[in-house]
Amino acid sequence: MGDVERHLTDGFGRRIEYLRLSVTDRCDLRCTYCIPEGFHGFEEPEHWLTFGETERLVAAFGRLGVRRVRMTGGEPLLRRNLPELAGRLSTLPGIEDLSLSTNATQLARHATQLKQAGVSRINVSLDSLRPERVERINGRAVLDKIMAGLMAGKAAGFAPIKVNMVVMQAVNDDEIDQMAAFCIDHGFVLRLIETMPMGETGRNAGYLDLQTARQRLQERFGLVPAALPGGGPARYLQTRDGAFTVGFITPISQHFCDTCNRVRLGVDGTLYMCLGQEESFRFRPLLRGGASDAELEAAIRAAVELKPQRHEFREAPGKILRFMSQTGG
Repeated sequence: MGDVERHLTDGFGRRIEYLRLSVTDRCDLRCTYCIPEGFHGFEEPEHWLTFGETERLVAAFGRLGVRRVRMTGGEPLLRRNLPELAGRLSTLPGIEDLSLSTNATQLARHATQLKQAGVSRINVSLDSLRPERVERINGRAVLDKIMAGLMAGKAAGFAPIKVNMVVMQAVNDDEIDQMAAFCIDHGFVLRLIETMPMGETGRNAGYLDLQTARQRLQERFGLVPAALPGGGPARYLQTRDGAFTVGFITPISQHFCDTCNRVRLGVDGTLYMCLGQEESFRFRPLLRGGASDAELEAAIRAAVELKPQRHEFREAPGKILRFMSQTGG
């Protein structure tokens, strides 16, 4: 196959090279901006893609030019034998970067296995450094477990480790400086994230425009633009000596749709083209219906053509009813 044919491009000329892969829609936390307490509408396990089906589909994406895969959820470490799947995906032709997003509550006992399986980088969700506030935001008293997971990830050799902080007005926006100091102390990258209006939980989460925080941090630390591995939507700044790096994910105040390079695969095999739109394509029927590799590749190309130009989070904040965990991180 020629190099031109290996490019996966949407209808707006954007190169799609990044797949976010949900391995479960379940989570052991109930973060206020994600899954509501008492929610039971999870996908039935028999509808989850098997490891074999997942490997086959990711291999097809790899043949079409997708180079980066991030395992997400829900909480991906709730999926049994995840290091086995990681090992299978990390060796697929074309896949150059395998990473993981996690809440880290289970990471302490899996970090070494995941690193050995070929996971190169991890992102850890941590919205506060105060135990009582973590319990209020996450619905569980888990700060000690998250910290143990972070330190296990550091000891296992993951680099960089990115700490994802969803910043919410009048909830945790007063902790940005403390989180920056924590990340500097441990050599972590801090990423500040605006809430997204996905489902009722996302719309009620206390949206905060991060542009003011960006300007303040830039002036305080003398930050300059930086580039980090990963290929995601964050815009990074760092100190001139490289001791502190902070990224901003701002889908509302400064969207990044023009350079969007990713699609998301749900645990049930549904491919979502955009967090803020409804376009999707179901791959499970093809995988379980005997589709050939050529048919899978043709379906991937057709699905990517459905990718919309941009989301409408600002114009239509009530549009998306599904929760973030149902889409896949």
